[in-house]
Amino acid sequence: MAGGVTGGAAGAWSDRFEQGLHPFIEAFNASIGFDLMLLQEDLDGSIAHARMLASCGVIAEEEAVQLVDGLETIRLEAAEGRFNPGIADEDVHFAVERRLIALVGSVGKKLHTGRSRNDQVGTDMRLWLRRRLDEIDHYLQRLQRALLDQADRHQTTMIPGYTHLQRAQPLCLAHHLLAYIEMLQRDRERLEDVRRRVNICPLGAAALAGTPVPIDRRRTAENLGFDAIYANSLDAVSDRDFCVEFSAAASLVMAHLSRLAEEVIAWASEEFGFVQLSDRCATGSSLMPQKKNPDVPELVRGKCGRVFGHLQGLLTMIKGLPLAYNKDFQEDKEALFDAYRTTRDCVEAMAILFEEGLEFRIERLNQAVESDFSNSTDVADYLVARGVPFREAYQLVGAVVRRCLDQGCLLRELSLEQWKELHPAFEADLHDALAPRAVVSARRSEGGTGFDRVQEQIMLWQKRLKDSAVGR
Repeated sequence: MAGGVTGGAAGAWSDRFEQGLHPFIEAFNASIGFDLMLLQEDLDGSIAHARMLASCGVIAEEEAVQLVDGLETIRLEAAEGRFNPGIADEDVHFAVERRLIALVGSVGKKLHTGRSRNDQVGTDMRLWLRRRLDEIDHYLQRLQRALLDQADRHQTTMIPGYTHLQRAQPLCLAHHLLAYIEMLQRDRERLEDVRRRVNICPLGAAALAGTPVPIDRRRTAENLGFDAIYANSLDAVSDRDFCVEFSAAASLVMAHLSRLAEEVIAWASEEFGFVQLSDRCATGSSLMPQKKNPDVPELVRGKCGRVFGHLQGLLTMIKGLPLAYNKDFQEDKEALFDAYRTTRDCVEAMAILFEEGLEFRIERLNQAVESDFSNSTDVADYLVARGVPFREAYQLVGAVVRRCLDQGCLLRELSLEQWKELHPAFEADLHDALAPRAVVSARRSEGGTGFDRVQEQIMLWQKRLKDSAVGR
């Protein structure tokens, strides 16, 4: 009894099979429920393959035209909601081929000449991920611009800087925000590097060993926008490094977003009070009417686990697989799709949060930097500038801080006479040097928080992001 992609008891398989799959195993085996996500890429790859077959004389030109027309008809049907394959189609590749045969007749059976589902799915996934990498880069740029706009507005606003979550030194708020722009830039560079390795075409490697059909792999790759082809057919169909690499790069994106999210959550608390959340990006409590909850950053922080988990799952999937293709690879798609979707959505959500979801409370920030001992290092620096060895100055200031804590006062509240009792190098300009704004201004080393240095960095990033947008 005839089977194969045209139907029959054996469904998608050759006439070697006499019976169809057990209904549960058929559903267990199928990937159509999630790999339909690859439909557009499968159509693109099939169109390029059909045209290549005609150019190599494997099929007639008029047959290629029929195949391309049929594939474009499927694209139109999908756009109109009329292409709805089910479990019996097993996967997107068989679903397309079956529908193509129904549309154009027996010539549709020629489309699969010179290829296998193994190299076909690898091609589809690379085409899909290539487009999504470009989308994520767009959203990362958007978040960078949102942070940069905030930094530009707060070039002279100060914020306490922390180490070990303890007040350390006052910072320019813009400098703090610029740190995240730098992180996101590294994320973009990593994703660009991933894209370079994604953009290699496996099509024509067939099942694992290549094909005797006289195809032109490089022509197909060029038509699909790939930079190169896989040099080894075994590697071509069994390589899932690009899935792992993307998930690793996405995990770092999520880690950076989570760090930023955690800071926003803390800043929005009454204990910090550094930011006010807008109604556009916050929710209330069903019980406590006074509350405004930072749901956006909390969700971003929580969703990290999903992306981290997909990375671990993909590494575990490939670690023991012999060459070449194995059904285990079916597990790569849901992980890849969800890692992309989660990362993209979280980047966009954080961009919206910084575009219109929060406002920095400048007065509260100013109060914060004026009510601690974060200018202690500057007292030591003051003495060093006057010839006192740093370690001696360090010990002296530590003793002064202890005395102030005992007396319930701040360094700026000590009189000049009290300072001179501690060391004769102290002069009348000490109090000016200890003012938070002076402390921040003094950090003029390259890459430091000094206002002039921060302004330079803001101007540099404005140009850099503008040029990046033009380049796209």
